[in-house]
Amino acid sequence: MSLEPHTTRIVEKGATFPLGATLSPAGVNFAIYSKHAAEVFLLLFDTPEGDPTDIIPLRHRDRFIWHSFIGGLKAGQLYGYKVRGDYHPRWGLRFNESKLLLDPYAKAVTGKFRNTDNLLLPYDARPGAGEFCLDTRDNSSIVPKAIVVDDAFDWQGLHPPDLPLEKLIIYEVHLKGFTAHHSSGVSFPGTYLGFIEKIPHLTRLGVNAVEFLPVHEFYADDFLLDRGLTNYWGYNSIGFFAPESSYSTRRSPGCQVAEFKTLVRELHRAGIKVILDVVYNHTAEGNELGPAMSFRGIDNLSYYSLTGPPDAPCRYYRNYTGCGNSLNLDNSAVIRLVMDSLRYWFETMHVDGFRFDLASVLGRTEDGSFRPSASFFDAVSQDPLLHRAILIAEPWDLGAYEVGNFPVDWSEWNGRFRDTMRRFAKGDPGQLADAGWRITGSADLYGEDGRSAYNSINFITCHDGFTLSDLVSYNSKHNELNGENNHDGAGNNNSWNCGVEGETSDPRVLALRARMIKNHACHLFFACGTPMMLGGDEFARTQRGNNNAYCQDNEISWFDWREVSRNRGLVEFFRKAIAFTRRFPILQRRRFFLGRDLDADGIPDLNWFAPEGGPPHWQDAEARTLCFQLDTSEEGTPPGRLFFILNAHFETKWVNLPPLPSGQHWSRAIDTSLPDGEDFANPGSEILIDPPDHYIANPRTTVVLVSSPS
Repeated sequence: MSLEPHTTRIVEKGATFPLGATLSPAGVNFAIYSKHAAEVFLLLFDTPEGDPTDIIPLRHRDRFIWHSFIGGLKAGQLYGYKVRGDYHPRWGLRFNESKLLLDPYAKAVTGKFRNTDNLLLPYDARPGAGEFCLDTRDNSSIVPKAIVVDDAFDWQGLHPPDLPLEKLIIYEVHLKGFTAHHSSGVSFPGTYLGFIEKIPHLTRLGVNAVEFLPVHEFYADDFLLDRGLTNYWGYNSIGFFAPESSYSTRRSPGCQVAEFKTLVRELHRAGIKVILDVVYNHTAEGNELGPAMSFRGIDNLSYYSLTGPPDAPCRYYRNYTGCGNSLNLDNSAVIRLVMDSLRYWFETMHVDGFRFDLASVLGRTEDGSFRPSASFFDAVSQDPLLHRAILIAEPWDLGAYEVGNFPVDWSEWNGRFRDTMRRFAKGDPGQLADAGWRITGSADLYGEDGRSAYNSINFITCHDGFTLSDLVSYNSKHNELNGENNHDGAGNNNSWNCGVEGETSDPRVLALRARMIKNHACHLFFACGTPMMLGGDEFARTQRGNNNAYCQDNEISWFDWREVSRNRGLVEFFRKAIAFTRRFPILQRRRFFLGRDLDADGIPDLNWFAPEGGPPHWQDAEARTLCFQLDTSEEGTPPGRLFFILNAHFETKWVNLPPLPSGQHWSRAIDTSLPDGEDFANPGSEILIDPPDHYIANPRTTVVLVSSPS
């Protein structure tokens, strides 16, 4: 296709701000950043597959921003860019004017990118050609188009729930997988609107925050499609402003924007906050052999962190992510892109916060090292909007593990909590001392830098790895269906199959697995910090031993809602455990425990015990029973105490109970070794302990006692 300009529309100078396509009553302002381009062309389309109706050179360039105002355009207008410049991959220049490119600020996309006949590649992929040979075939007909969006929406006066982080129960969930299964019974399975129909399940459970796996427009890699698989999780973003198009009802082009906003509004109506898992560490364009869909063709030198030998210093991509490239967060234009995206989702789309995938990449400096004072973190801390957002880091990447090292405004996925509590629960030796740190908020990680216990996002399971049911059902991963000969996914999961690998009908094994799931739930919800549970764990969702189901857009990953009734007792246990944390605010404590009397009632806020009484044997590798008492009055509730017995031992333990004041008696609230319905007493119906001075804790059991009047 020739880039011969043609248009009958009124074209004016326009403005450099804001970037992207900005709608007004008179038309649309287009602005796009490219420092190294020679020319930039705006192409307008009437249909996603048709030829462009207009080819308009953006002749105005200020501060490396190319811009023009096009009169008469309305919401729903389709568009894309072509960028002219040099093609010298060794020096980081990968311009190809034959390739249509997506606006980095596109707010909606017409559909999914597919590398048909290698047309997305900027180079000639035929044998004997290669990376340094330009592919001059036009690909405009197959490339999805950006859509001009009207930001207006009726929020019906609703505002986000006013909930501090320490009060949250976070439910990590894949938006499509939540309702894609036929058993969901919703009108639009696997969509934004379909999710709304299942909100009552979350409210009954007691969840007040959802953390969605990525909903930015993403790309499915060629190698996955060739295997009959896809990029199900979505950690392969190509549009940082655009809601994923495949999660919409497809009633009209761009409807995904209004449908996502509708979902947010209805979650807020139900008192549930919305957190997005965002992927700003890399893009879907991969390494030097990947496609040019947007950033690479617009300004490769600016957007990516590049490296190479002296004769080709910018040929290759620094790959801190394992995904082929890393965004260049040392470049102010890239920081601006990410900050604009975050503000858009927070202010315009009304989400409440963000979980940053491989967030240590965002703190990588030019020499590759991680710095908590990196430019991106400084930009976030100074932003007048984002300082109100929830900021959660996944504090590691391919070569860095930075748990405990993020700035004071940030909370972190606590990988130490996951690993320690998994090992403790299955009875590994030498875990007692570290389990004490994790249960009480990980003050060793967060207590010295101005943060509080709630900055520890505690989790046992997440999307990446086994589900909770699989954690107690498999010793080994079973990822054969991923097509990589079971070589993908973590090899060490700190899991235990309770004696049988995988499915079984043995009632003793099934009972032990149910008890282990309940133990994990108690460890998660009653630990100091902010708990995050994996969606579906409450009804024993299984992925059949697959611990890397990123490519399984099928029943391996989807929620089978029939399991809710089959595992009703487990669902009820999760519901009661969440309610228990609200009954006793000390379990949602903002501060770290100090082991001192802070309210002058003569009782320390936290007191540790060995099963036989006295202090725990912290350094005894064979000690597997953790006992502690909390003073509930420390958080302003009526005077009382909670006593926890976490018996991870394979033996029964006789536990001496600390004495209570005259007129008080220990009562059993929870015993995970008891059958469904008896394992969790209703408030006010706790069972008095008699004799009152000890409790016999069954093997691999969690017990919670409450003080009550005799």
